[in-house]
Amino acid sequence: MHNACTLTTVLQSVANMPNLQIRDLPQEIYDALKADAQIEQRSLTQQAIVALREARRQRRTEHRTQVVQVLRESGRHFEFSDDAPESLIADDRKR
Repeated sequence: MHNACTLTTVLQSVANMPNLQIRDLPQEIYDALKADAQIEQRSLTQQAIVALREARRQRRTEHRTQVVQVLRESGRHFEFSDDAPESLIADDRKR
């Protein structure tokens, strides 16, 4: 019975996931996404999710880099780490 409950929970979770439809997608973007999906042996949907996550991660990294640069240029003394914030938080929680 436990497996049936777990499967039901997973199916309900999947059923409640949002959908995204993209209209007027440029052909070159579609072709590149499709080629990447084939190379990575993913579905087109899976590849689109990976690409969106990577773009978001890159944007956050670029923003963090810009903030650090502004702080450095401010003339104040700060100690910076190149570690990801998640790893710094995890290290702090281990103390």
